Amino acid sequence: DRPLMLARPFRAPHHTISYAGMVGGGHGLPRPGEISLAHHGVLFLDELPEFERDVLETLRQPLEERQITLSRAAAALTFPANFMLVAAMNPCPCGHRGDAKKPCRCSPLDVRRYRRRISGPFLDRIDIFVEVPRLTKEELMGKPMGESSQSVRARVERARQIQSERFRGQRIFSNAQMGVREVRLYCPLEQNAQQLLERAIDHLNLSARGYHRVLKVARTIADLEQSEIIKAAHIAEAIQYRSSEESVLEGGM
Repeated sequence: DRPLMLARPFRAPHHTISYAGMVGGGHGLPRPGEISLAHHGVLFLDELPEFERDVLETLRQPLEERQITLSRAAAALTFPANFMLVAAMNPCPCGHRGDAKKPCRCSPLDVRRYRRRISGPFLDRIDIFVEVPRLTKEELMGKPMGESSQSVRARVERARQIQSERFRGQRIFSNAQMGVREVRLYCPLEQNAQQLLERAIDHLNLSARGYHRVLKVARTIADLEQSEIIKAAHIAEAIQYRSSEESVLEGGM
């Protein structure tokens, strides 16, 4: 008897959540879990390495297929799970690795163990990695620098309109939903961009999935600049967001 939702959901489950709580389940007919309750919205996982590994691994299928099928003796049900995954984690167990003011108390082995709670295949499904350093008191208390939120919103809305026109008449609504065929069709590269991407494949040892995700991010960056063709600068920015994946795995950030 609840009314229809008019706003996109934001779900932030605690890191103690169970397998069934995340993907769905329960006795009798399966009930939707957090990934389905976040459909067309955001699933935010804070303290990512603190989640049980099997809970994180269950996200791999819905991140690819945007749905989850639960099979029980009573029935097999498929729930939608087209969510945006946003996660946050400390750089190490004590939280001070890389901090210029507070020394890290963790050994290299502690850092590697902490970060390897997250598997490579799971990280391979994340498009953008961003390090967030500690802010100085001047940065914290001073006037914000950079683009205003209104300006960013306008650019995003223009980019979404470009994508809406690009995929008109198809069952695709954003660059993130492109398959291999659409990536080949809608991601033309200038020559310098192609050469840069080829070098990145070798340097970062990109998987096929990682390669296509770099292209989709670069396509979005180009859309934000209203550029029909993907340029070397767009590829470079997309690679920059991807290159921190290796640091997470190796504990080298």
